[in-house]
Amino acid sequence: MQTNRRFFLRNGALAIAGTAAIPSFLVRSVLAQASTTPTRRLVAVFQRGAADGLNVVVPYREQNYYSMRPGIAIPQNQVLDLDGFFGLHPSLAAFKPLYEQGHLAVIHAAGSPDMSRSHFDAQDFMESGTPGVKSTEDGWLNRALQSEDLRHRQQHTAFRALALGSQVPRTLAGKIPAIALSSVNNFAVGGSNKGPTPSPAAAAFEAMYGESGDSIFHATGEETFAAVKMLRDANPAQYKPAPGVDYPNSEFGNNMKQIAQLLKSNLGVEAAFTDVGGWDTHQNQGGVNGQLADRLRDFSLSIAAFWRDLGDSTENVTLVTMSEFGRTARQNGTGGTDHGHANAMFVLGGPVKGGKVYGRWPGLANEQLNEGRDLAVTTDFRQVLGEAVAKTIGAGNLELVFPGAQLRPDRFLRLI
Repeated sequence: MQTNRRFFLRNGALAIAGTAAIPSFLVRSVLAQASTTPTRRLVAVFQRGAADGLNVVVPYREQNYYSMRPGIAIPQNQVLDLDGFFGLHPSLAAFKPLYEQGHLAVIHAAGSPDMSRSHFDAQDFMESGTPGVKSTEDGWLNRALQSEDLRHRQQHTAFRALALGSQVPRTLAGKIPAIALSSVNNFAVGGSNKGPTPSPAAAAFEAMYGESGDSIFHATGEETFAAVKMLRDANPAQYKPAPGVDYPNSEFGNNMKQIAQLLKSNLGVEAAFTDVGGWDTHQNQGGVNGQLADRLRDFSLSIAAFWRDLGDSTENVTLVTMSEFGRTARQNGTGGTDHGHANAMFVLGGPVKGGKVYGRWPGLANEQLNEGRDLAVTTDFRQVLGEAVAKTIGAGNLELVFPGAQLRPDRFLRLI
């Protein structure tokens, strides 16, 4: 087989010369050799809008749950039982096998110690990892990668930190370069007036790395962008998930499919982020059916498809979900719920000690509610994320990642 491209490695980065097309299997092979992919990767999913944790993971043995939610509570006989006290919303049926197989862990009554009920502030605090502090400029996941670098000085690829979306999210903002992809298929790489017009993501990528002092990128110049062009040469539009895997035809489903594709392509991804909206259910939330049920179905089917698509590489991947706060324990007058406090988080992965609901349950008796209206927080969300970054991407300095949280490994939930 003849090709006119020359491949070589320079300081750990893939550089390319020539223009002839190459077979996709060779693209994957060279990328695999060039990749500095760590043993484990972390995927963060943000449920924007404040998901109703009490109807996501239902405390169906709490009588006050039913008295406070006469129109939207999930009947006991339709809850997908987890442990005799908690159960999943029936629209999360795709999660039940993952839980039973020990891959999926649930953390209930988790959330931020900050009491804000503002979506904007609460999301900002959770993404920065510094509740109550508005001056933080970077995100917790970016700082986790910085902490990794303090322990392991190694070369990284341009795809080390990425987000599916139109811009780099607050979570990944910071010193470590991160890229945002609205679509893998549309990630055109320019770099010179000879190539195609770059997409906004590609243009930002070029601006980020064109003058970089990083030893990977500084010396390679256009070769770096040619390396990224290999992603397009691999014809991502023709990507086929693993046999039997069918992603929902939704924005979130497509994002999860693309993250799976990027992880499987050996591009050196360490941290990936995506989000999904539609959780702000003030009106007509529904119970077994309705607005929340539809959102949960897409959410769970997309993540379950992602898990199956990864195949054996799930052993090296951990996925964690979060939402800025929960909803009120009582339904409101319009068949919905308002801004609350504690919520439920999911952690999925090969190294996860799943099949268990973690955290201390505070109860739903009237006197146990936060401010008389919400599920109280008993697990700081930073405890969950801190364990995730320490045990996946090797972030050792947790004070750097979550300043002021006073996280200690001996206080982890030990869910990974």
